Amino acid sequence: MDRRGITQTATALHRFLKATIQLLVCTRKCTPLTRGNEEDMGEIRAFDQQRYPSHTRAYHVPQNLGVSACHEAPLKRIPCRREKHVRHPKNADFFSLVTAFHKRFPSFPIRPGSRLFISLTTVLFIFALFRLHSLSKLPSSAPARNAAASVLSRPSNPFVGTPKIAFLFLARSNLPLDFLWQGFFQNAEEGSFSVYIHSKPGFVFDRSTTRCAFFYGRQLSKSFQVAWGESSMIEAEQLLFRAALQDPANQRFVLVSDSCIPLYNFSYVYNYIMSSSKSFVDCFLDTKEGLYNPKMSLTIPKGKWRKGSQWITLVRKHAEVIMADDIVIPVFKRYCKREVIQMEQDCIPDEHYMQTLLAMSELEDGLERRSLTFALWNQSASETERQSWHPVTFKHDDASPERIKEIKGINHVYYETEHRTEWCRSNATSMPCFLFARKFSRGAAMRLLREGVVGPFDASVLLA
Repeated sequence: MDRRGITQTATALHRFLKATIQLLVCTRKCTPLTRGNEEDMGEIRAFDQQRYPSHTRAYHVPQNLGVSACHEAPLKRIPCRREKHVRHPKNADFFSLVTAFHKRFPSFPIRPGSRLFISLTTVLFIFALFRLHSLSKLPSSAPARNAAASVLSRPSNPFVGTPKIAFLFLARSNLPLDFLWQGFFQNAEEGSFSVYIHSKPGFVFDRSTTRCAFFYGRQLSKSFQVAWGESSMIEAEQLLFRAALQDPANQRFVLVSDSCIPLYNFSYVYNYIMSSSKSFVDCFLDTKEGLYNPKMSLTIPKGKWRKGSQWITLVRKHAEVIMADDIVIPVFKRYCKREVIQMEQDCIPDEHYMQTLLAMSELEDGLERRSLTFALWNQSASETERQSWHPVTFKHDDASPERIKEIKGINHVYYETEHRTEWCRSNATSMPCFLFARKFSRGAAMRLLREGVVGPFDASVLLA
C-alpha cells in the first residue's frame, strides 16, 4: 500500500468513527428524554448513579426533535455537579477519551450505556491508525536493490591481462594444511592468483609460522578476533573482499577455510571458475521456524531470507556489492547474535548474510546456486551429537582415495526446501560439483598427499 492509499484509508476511518458517534448520540432514543417523560429520565438517572455514584448528571433534550434535528438544534444543558472520583487504572485511558469527546461536543447527550461502546470504537480507531503507520513501513528490499544497482552501474574499464583468482583464507591463527596448499600453488602459472589471509590480530605468516611460501606476509594488517556464530565472521569476510578488490587483476574471489583442501590441481580449478560468468553461491529459501528474526522485517523482507554455505566464489561485481553494503550488515550485527541464537533464534550470520544480501539486491539470476566446497554434515540420530550441527571432520582413516573419488563424482545437489535439483554443468556439459572439500584434519591431508590423491607429494615440506 502506498502513502496515497494509506491517507485515503485513514480518511475513511475518520469518517466512519464520526458517523458511528453521530449514530450513537442521535438516534430516536434521544427523543423520549424530555421533560415530559420523567419515567425514562428517572431510569437513566438511576442507571447513571449506579454506575457512577460519585457524580450526578442532568439531562435535557428539547421535545419533538427527530434524528436530524439532534445536530441542527443546540441542546440546552442543565448544569451538573461532578465530584472527583477514582477510575480503574485499566479504564483510565478509555474514559479520558470519552471525557475529551464530551468536552469537545457538549451538546451531544451521550447515554451512559453508550460509553463503553464509544470507548471501544475509539480504541479500535487508534489501533487502525497504528496499523496504518506500520503499513507505511512495510519491509522492502528496494534500498539494497538500489545500492547494488548503483555499484553495478559504475563505469569500469575492462581488465586487460591475465585475470587472477583471489583466495581469501579465514583462519583462527595459522593454516594447518599449509603444506598441501604449497603443492597446489607451486604448480600455478605466475600472476594467475593472489592470497589474502584474515587471522587473529598480531599473527604473522613467515618462515617460522608456515611451510607455504605463498602465505608469507599475506595476513591483513587490520584483523580482529572472530567468534563463530557472530557478525564478526561476516565483518572479517568484508575485510578480505575489500583488500582483494584493491587489485584490479582479481576477477574471481574464493572464500576458503583453514580446514579446506583442493580436490584438483590449480590448472583445473582455474579453468573451471574462469569459464563461468556467474558466482557460485549456495543459496536456498530458508523456511525453518525460528531462523528469521521478525525484528529484521523493516529492512529484510521474510521473502528474501536465504541460507547457504559461507564458502562462496564471487565474480568481481558481486564482491563489490558485498563490500559496499551498509544497509543489511547493520541489521545482522544487531539481531544475529550468539545470545539470541542460544535463547530465541538460530540465525547464523555467515550462513545467511551473503545469500540474503544478494537476494535483496535482485542478483540471484547471476548465481550458480551451489557451493564449490563440499562438506559432510553430521547425520547422527543422537540429539547430543547433533546439537552443535557442524560438518564432520575427515581424519586419516576417512581420507581414502575411494572417498575422494566419491566426492568428485557428485554432479548435482538437491535442495529440499525448494524441491530444486541443481545440476552441475558448464555449457550443457556435466561437470563435477565440487573443487574443494572440508573439514580435513592434518593427518587426513598428509595421507592425501602421500597417496597422490590431490597432487604430488614432497616430503621435504614436512621436514622444513
